[in-house]
Amino acid sequence: MKSLLPALCLVAAFAAVEVPRCHAAPKKLLVFTQSKGFVHNPVKRGTNALCLAEQTVTEIGKTSGVFEVTCSQDAATALTRDNLKNFDAVLFYTTGDLLAGDADRDALTDFVKSGHGFIGVHSAADTYPGYKGYIEMLNGNFDGHPWGAGTICTFTNHEPTHPVVAMYPGEFQFKDEIYQYRLYEPSAVRVLMSLDMARNKPQMPWHVPVCWVRDYGSGRVFFTNLGHNDSTWKDGRYHSHLLAGIRWALKLENGPSQPNADMQALEAAKSFFVVTASNTKQSWGELLAKVTAKSKSDATLLPGLAAQIAEYRKLPTPDPKKASPEEVTSAANKKNELLQKMLSSIEK
Repeated sequence: MKSLLPALCLVAAFAAVEVPRCHAAPKKLLVFTQSKGFVHNPVKRGTNALCLAEQTVTEIGKTSGVFEVTCSQDAATALTRDNLKNFDAVLFYTTGDLLAGDADRDALTDFVKSGHGFIGVHSAADTYPGYKGYIEMLNGNFDGHPWGAGTICTFTNHEPTHPVVAMYPGEFQFKDEIYQYRLYEPSAVRVLMSLDMARNKPQMPWHVPVCWVRDYGSGRVFFTNLGHNDSTWKDGRYHSHLLAGIRWALKLENGPSQPNADMQALEAAKSFFVVTASNTKQSWGELLAKVTAKSKSDATLLPGLAAQIAEYRKLPTPDPKKASPEEVTSAANKKNELLQKMLSSIEK
């Protein structure tokens, strides 16, 4: 499907980005942007026109020569086993339950397992909330976005040498909406970028990954939470990020995908102490330094802390305006007990 000419701002952005040319036959990419929930502005189509996300990915494919795009917003025809056979990878910018039955939904996960690529953008993580197969493949599902579309977030690039995130410095700021996740398993993915909780508001006492990669069966999965704002889709560096992720998912680019659960556990510890250190006599930096030092000789420390932080996240936080004083006090005491338990495991 051919796109309309992109807006002048898109032309300028693409012109500013150097992309590798691909001399082999272009790969086939299905760009799927149907919404069965909230409809993001970048996936809203005008009359007889592609949406901004479709235009952008189509132009990236043309400019790079890496892939050719077919666009769809109709799950019933696009996500069948027969149709998926025509593609090397699928990109999702979607919401909600796109198909009803597991037999139909399994076509996508089987497609990826068999050796193909999956690229998830932003609300791909707010898709199929009740479908275990998809959530397991992507490794998480939407659990709110405390950092809204107008938030200038600070990000940590954990692996600036990885091709998928090599266009970003070790630390940078960018305005976009960022999700946190439920049903997320650190041991399943390699996280490349996260929120730096020490430099963001609001602050949450847990790790919030932003970009990750994984092997899934014989296929590859690349996910980036960036992409809520129109301005993100007009950003040249984001274009480079998408192209690198698509190339990686297509196995045209190498870069490690082994899970980095220990690094994620350290990020979780950092976030936790950023929020809770005020209840101790130490700074979050001092506590994190102790965790880092002890983890080198105690292989059980980081997994144990990660489990305790996950437990802490599940504890209720009653609204003082609605709950009784006793309920508020009880919840606070439970959180403090868990904090003291964690401090003890670090100090002993």
